[in-house]
Amino acid sequence: LRKRLKRDYATKGIKSLREELQQLDPEYYREVDINNPKRLIRGIEVCITTGRRFSEMRNQTPKERPFNTIKIGLTLERKELFQRINQRTEQMVDKGLVEEVRALYPYRHFNALNTVGYKEIIRYLDGEISLEQAIEDIKTSTRRYAKRQLTWFRKDREINWLSPFDLQKMINFIESRV
Repeated sequence: LRKRLKRDYATKGIKSLREELQQLDPEYYREVDINNPKRLIRGIEVCITTGRRFSEMRNQTPKERPFNTIKIGLTLERKELFQRINQRTEQMVDKGLVEEVRALYPYRHFNALNTVGYKEIIRYLDGEISLEQAIEDIKTSTRRYAKRQLTWFRKDREINWLSPFDLQKMINFIESRV
């Protein structure tokens, strides 16, 4: 099914996915990012494989939990965050990222390897780019991913943003909520 949907997307474009999802599940279609083919494909897959609308499964009442949650987000200045991302990328390469990806190379067509870090090193192993370019691309992709994560998490008004360097403030905050 996924192969068929990906083939449809490649040959007919995103419009065909939108039309199919809109027919199968109009409610989910109104909620989903209609410019994201992966989300469209996932919605169609769920509808076809389960025989139910994806929106029905997503709107189920959440279970009651016998505990309260405290949401804490750790925040850094953007400059420091990006510096740490760059440093972490260099460490990953130094500790064997290329060798790890080389060992997984026969499985490169699997979706699980289409992730930040792996896909750039695969492009290097395919001879499309230099190792230096792959490393720079990993840094850039990771920074973009971090920005998207922050945008997503900042929508959650229950998250309390604290510095990762002020342990006592975190402890005091948690104790004040318990």
